[in-house]
Amino acid sequence: MFDLRSIIALLFGVYGIILLVMGLFFESAAELRKAGGIDINLWSGIIMIVVAALFALWTWLRPLVPPGGSR
Repeated sequence: MFDLRSIIALLFGVYGIILLVMGLFFESAAELRKAGGIDINLWSGIIMIVVAALFALWTWLRPLVPPGGSR
């Protein structure tokens, strides 16, 4: 059965990891100054990974059940 929550979790997870890596290793001082000293990529990546984990947990705790039976 197709569950969109798992696709959303995967996408959030992949983009979150990309942003996390960009924020940790590829952030310049000029980019930090533009953002007011906040590492936007790092924090966005962390938040996206948390959202991905929540979607995955939701999928695991409440799996889809086909209508009209338990098959």
